[in-house]
Parts: sequence; C-alpha cells; structure tokens
Amino acid sequence: MKHGWENGDGAPFRKHFLDFDGARYIESGGQNVGLDDLVGHHVEPEKDALEYLSLDFDNIVIYFEGDFAWAIADTEVKGKVRSSGFEFDKTGYQTFLFRYLDGAWKVVHTHSSSRDRK
Repeated sequence: MKHGWENGDGAPFRKHFLDFDGARYIESGGQNVGLDDLVGHHVEPEKDALEYLSLDFDNIVIYFEGDFAWAIADTEVKGKVRSSGFEFDKTGYQTFLFRYLDGAWKVVHTHSSSRDRK
C-alpha cells in the first residue's frame, strides 16, 4: 500500500483490498465509501495534488483469528501540497482489518488518525 499511496497508483489497492458493498475507509475524520471511491477520489488524485508524499509504517502488530486478522501500526506521513506549497508532517496510527478469501488475505477496512508532529 505504501507504494500505491506515494505514487498515486490504485493498482495495489485493487489487488489487495476486497471490493464489497459497505466497504469504508476512514482517515482522520474523512471517509471513502467503497474501493472505487478510495482509489478514484483519494489515492490517484493525490499524485497530481501533492508534490511529494512519504508514508512510513512502524511497530506493526498483527493478530489472527481464523480467517480474520487485524494489524495496528504507527504511521508517519509527510508531504507537500503542490498548489499552496503547504508542507505537512504528521504522526499517528493505522488499523487494517483483513479477511482470508480464496487463498489470499484482503483488506476489508482501514482506519487511520494522525496529528501534526510535535
């Protein structure tokens, strides 16, 4: 996912996320409903809107229960808005929920929250 976010590339999301009715992806108070909304209105447009985007995950912890799993990670997000020159540097947390279907783990939900670095 890191590559997809940083490069505005929806292909990794379409490969590793489960597209289903009711899918929601939440980020710091905003949400995308469905995979097409996430990719088409968030991931891909950021390539043109941002001069650069850097995303790092650390302290990843994964839990498994049968065909269900969840991961929690510390995040660091840095970038620069092309139109205004505004630079952001945030830290926070991300949760991923997964289901094991047809021999592969698929992301079914994400939730992230971040704040300006202190």
